[in-house]
Amino acid sequence: MTWGPGGDASMVMDEERATMAKLALVYGMRLFPAEELEALGDAGVTLKNGRAGRVTMHLIEGSKEEIERTLKQSLDAFFEMYPEI
Repeated sequence: MTWGPGGDASMVMDEERATMAKLALVYGMRLFPAEELEALGDAGVTLKNGRAGRVTMHLIEGSKEEIERTLKQSLDAFFEMYPEI
């Protein structure tokens, strides 16, 4: 760990955080009976600069416990794709 002037580590950590971009995680969740699902599409996103983006929707089926376990694994894997954040 790097220490700031006067032995204050928090000053250095705050400076490092200030250089990182502020991020927004976009997600949605809803439970449906699996047998009632027919189709799943992407969700649209509009950015302030006018550009459009898409958010891929994911489907996890199973019991409550299976869904929770798979969702946690998916979240871990997602953030592993971005080690710089």
